[in-house]
Amino acid sequence: MAKNKEKDVKTNAMRILETLGVDFEVITYECDEFIDGVHLAEKLGEPQESTFKTLVAQGKSGGYFAFVIPVAEELDLKAAARAVGEKAVELIPVKDITKVTGYVRGGCTAIGMKKDYPTVIDENCILYDIIMVSGGRIGSQIKLSPDDYIRATGAKCLPIIF
Repeated sequence: MAKNKEKDVKTNAMRILETLGVDFEVITYECDEFIDGVHLAEKLGEPQESTFKTLVAQGKSGGYFAFVIPVAEELDLKAAARAVGEKAVELIPVKDITKVTGYVRGGCTAIGMKKDYPTVIDENCILYDIIMVSGGRIGSQIKLSPDDYIRATGAKCLPIIF
């Protein structure tokens, strides 16, 4: 019973989208631990190309950045650094995700992180009417338009994958 109630809990990301008046759909699924984005897309019957993951990196300047890319793709660190005006960026260790973002691995989204880090979403997002991103906790995903995602996060839309 408690698990069902827990699934209905709104995340910070969902509250922010509601405040902005964004149309979005919440998809919930059973999962007790981290599942990678490729397997998650398969599990939910969603295309991998329009299912996005959020990666967090730290620049040489010490600042943090969120990079949002399709789940089956790899972040081009050089392109990512150029996108945020850094000489170089490096993905943060998994153990630091919660400390830096306020979210857990597998539930990290650029919507409503504990600080508004500069966000870049891969330019391929505009190829889709709807994209899917983490809902802010393991077991929930959010489907929304790329334009609404960009508006909610203040993201730049640039080429950041190989």
